[in-house]
Amino acid sequence: MRPKMKKLIWIAPLAMLGMVLFVFIGGEIVRQLWNWLLPTLFGVPEITFWQALGLLVLCRILFGGFGFSNSARSKARRRMGERMEERWDRMTPEERERFRQGMRAHWGTRPSSGETQEL
Repeated sequence: MRPKMKKLIWIAPLAMLGMVLFVFIGGEIVRQLWNWLLPTLFGVPEITFWQALGLLVLCRILFGGFGFSNSARSKARRRMGERMEERWDRMTPEERERFRQGMRAHWGTRPSSGETQEL
């Protein structure tokens, strides 16, 4: 048997065990925190491990996504920021000031402390 296969034989079960352990610990932490805080604060009933795990999954879906789109989203934001920076660098000082005034008019903000306000 090749050395790579021997490593894989040990790594795969350990990875599975690690994932199961991670899920168990996460669910148990949510259950313990819920049962410690919420019944005394708000009078809600205590929850089971499976309910805590379901709550953890629900929160992940609602607030965290599944992890795949976040990296694509951050890359898109980075590209957009780079494009905006390139546009800003190509602008003349007059165009930049016009852009700032347009943003102030749109958002209703005042000039920063370093800028003078025109009357």
